[in-house]
Amino acid sequence: MAGGGFAKGGGGGDFEAKITPIVIISCIMAATGGLMFGYDVGVSGGVTSMPPFLKKFFPTVYRKTVEEKGVDSNYCKYDNQGLQLFTSSLYLAGLTATFFASYTTRRLGRRLTMLIAGFFFIVGVIFNAAAQDLAMLIVGRILLGCGVGFANQAVPVFLSEIAPSRIRGALNILFQLNVTIGILFANLVNYGTNKIKGGWGWRLSLGLAGIPAVLLTLGAIFVVDTPNSLIERGRLEEGKAVLKKIRGTDNIEPEFLELVEASRVAKEVKHPFRNLLKRRNRPQIVISIALQIFQQFTGINAIMFYAPVLFNTLGFKNDASLYSAVITGAVNVLSTIVSIYSVDKVGRRMLLLEAGVQMFLSQVVIAIILGIKVKDHSDDLSKGFAVLVVVLVCTFVSSFAWSWGPLGWLIPSETFPLETRSAGQSVTVCVNLLFTFVIAQAFLSMLCHFKFGIFLFFSGWVLIMSFFVFFLLPETKNVPIEEMTERVWKQHWFWKRFIDDDYAADEKVANVSNGFDPTSRL
Repeated sequence: MAGGGFAKGGGGGDFEAKITPIVIISCIMAATGGLMFGYDVGVSGGVTSMPPFLKKFFPTVYRKTVEEKGVDSNYCKYDNQGLQLFTSSLYLAGLTATFFASYTTRRLGRRLTMLIAGFFFIVGVIFNAAAQDLAMLIVGRILLGCGVGFANQAVPVFLSEIAPSRIRGALNILFQLNVTIGILFANLVNYGTNKIKGGWGWRLSLGLAGIPAVLLTLGAIFVVDTPNSLIERGRLEEGKAVLKKIRGTDNIEPEFLELVEASRVAKEVKHPFRNLLKRRNRPQIVISIALQIFQQFTGINAIMFYAPVLFNTLGFKNDASLYSAVITGAVNVLSTIVSIYSVDKVGRRMLLLEAGVQMFLSQVVIAIILGIKVKDHSDDLSKGFAVLVVVLVCTFVSSFAWSWGPLGWLIPSETFPLETRSAGQSVTVCVNLLFTFVIAQAFLSMLCHFKFGIFLFFSGWVLIMSFFVFFLLPETKNVPIEEMTERVWKQHWFWKRFIDDDYAADEKVANVSNGFDPTSRL
């Protein structure tokens, strides 16, 4: 089927493609967008547990956590809408920026969209590091959010299009690996800056986000745009030259013709967002939206945003809480590497199902320990139990990092055909950021009201999503993207009814109106 193409723009099973240095370097450079996103996720939880930061911007929380210890419930001392807005405003801005990013990705290319993201990141970092009041701090977070919206739209598409299909999964997961490295880097920075005397350590924490911001901007300047994007914008010869360069062979004619045909089909779609609603695109859009909602309702971002705050709540001292966050960040990175090696071997479904069991059990046990040991005004969490909680959090984080973390981005990026690709990725990022915002804005209030039950709430969702994967998610490993419809959707017990009905109706209309059109064949 000619209209496919997510990464058959990333070389397919039948197309000749070497793993060239330019592909590896381009993917590493592009994936620094994930580094920036991860740093933003990790740094906010750390600085919001630093007393000097709280004293300057959130005096109410400072009084509850430092000056009036024991007055409020352990679970409620960080419950503050302003504090939650500091974290969540980034995701609300990213949500809005996604719609503009969809346009720039399609019209200006993947590379230029990454450059725009880098610009937003750099300006946002300057605002945050120099913040004098809460308004300036929030403006900085909003600018960072715009960067996240543009980067999360362009980078996964770029990685999927430039990678040969046999290593598409591994290269695409580079984005998620960089997210986890960014979180770990932020945790280490927070641990160090918290020890700085003079109360300005938080400025350094927020300012060091400039490193990944500059890396992404430089990367976007030096990488080549994808052949898919160049061909889509009518620059055929340039697209052909780039295809030769990234595939490391002169024998690229079959793949080039496939891309030209996919682009022709895509150009016939005047309204990609409207096209997404067609019956034949129902499986891709339902799965993409479900994966983004489920990814957030595993509870991972609640733990990652607020790890230091969460460990503080459980009775860890400030240093110990930041140290524990560093440990979970390191586990996150190592487990994502496991995913890179296993995703194209054992497949997407197996990783998701195994992780479902691991996440469910670890969250239930955490809830039981906290229910017995951490009361509203007392925390007799002995050293042994405290270590056990950290181990269980690490067990949960590791299973997420080799499953829902990377695969929540990978699976949508490899299922949409070219004609709805930018729109599909836009909806994916939009839903992800919407639910990230919801969790970020609500988590500390939920922790206050649900107490230890917060972990039971998320474990219930893990059970639901595991059933969804078991019954409704098909395996997509090693399937060239043009063949996704024939080899995946048309073979699936449930989704095939949407594909068959719609294509039969379309063919009937085409036969009546056009007959056979030889110019449509290349």
